[in-house]
Amino acid sequence: MVKMPPSARALLVAVLVSVSVPSMAQQPLAVEIVEAVRTPEHRGYSLTGEIRANQSVMAAFPVGGRVIEVLVDVGDIVEKDMVLARLDPVQSELAVRSAEAGLVTAQADHRQAIEDYERAKSLLASGAGTRATRDSTQDALGVAEGALQKAKAELQSSRKTLSDTVLRAPSASTVLDRMVEPGQIVGAAQPAMELALDKGYEAVFEVSEATVLQGPPTSDIQLSRLSSPQSTFLGRVKEVSPLVDVSTGTVEAKVEVLNPPAGLDYGEPVRGTATRYEGDLIRLPFEAISASSEGPAVWKVDPESMQVSLQQIEINRYDTGLVLVSKGIEDGDLIVTKGSQLLYPGRKVRRVEVSR
Repeated sequence: MVKMPPSARALLVAVLVSVSVPSMAQQPLAVEIVEAVRTPEHRGYSLTGEIRANQSVMAAFPVGGRVIEVLVDVGDIVEKDMVLARLDPVQSELAVRSAEAGLVTAQADHRQAIEDYERAKSLLASGAGTRATRDSTQDALGVAEGALQKAKAELQSSRKTLSDTVLRAPSASTVLDRMVEPGQIVGAAQPAMELALDKGYEAVFEVSEATVLQGPPTSDIQLSRLSSPQSTFLGRVKEVSPLVDVSTGTVEAKVEVLNPPAGLDYGEPVRGTATRYEGDLIRLPFEAISASSEGPAVWKVDPESMQVSLQQIEINRYDTGLVLVSKGIEDGDLIVTKGSQLLYPGRKVRRVEVSR
């Protein structure tokens, strides 16, 4: 065996490597390839909200006074004109009696004025009276008529004030909140109770501002009770607040309940699920994503030469293990997934099946 000096052996190894590397580079690289398919994408959103009254009112006494009786509590169902609470009516009753007495006096004065006027008119017609007397009694009659109308108005007003000491339900409703207690002094128009009118339900959600800006859902809202999620009912977006809560960054959205289930109650927690169409997108495994100086990209395969080129893409969103692409590739394009980290422009590849 011929011994070679170390320097000669090193030179021989270098020559062999320089010969073998180009030949290896010509071998197609085994990679996984998928065909791009553009499909309609819908995204679901789920939030937890609360059932509230579709319409509610604040019931209040039109007059001020001391509360002597509260006849209902939170959760009670009341009928139209049912008494909810009462104020102390003593002063109002005294005002009614005073107005009634004033009306009696005004009626007597009015009758007397009529008699005086008729007498003065008859005397003037017979020549025994004067025109001045007739005119004076006519003026007195006008004053008496005005006093009578004023007394009637005062009696009507005092009776209205007395009736206002009783708070009644404006319609069939449910008591949502009670703000007064017996013995409390309340002012005129101070809220005493919040009533849910018997006119349906709405579900209220706190939605992130970013979600609201993406547009309304493309279908009705699927609602379900947290206590029985298997039973669903429908809702439709009714109102979205134009104001953002600065503390939470959310917007209040109200959903009208279209077919409320039996036993649905105010304040009950519900889950709402909405679906939004996001366009026709291409789904790719996350291994397919590469990048260039201009942003996200994928390796696209020429089906004839089986050489790859870097293709810029626009990503709509990321999902678990997937990337949804909106622009840059089309239906039928061949995209490298597993093995893409070993590629460079012009590299030849061959397709292999990779188990996932």
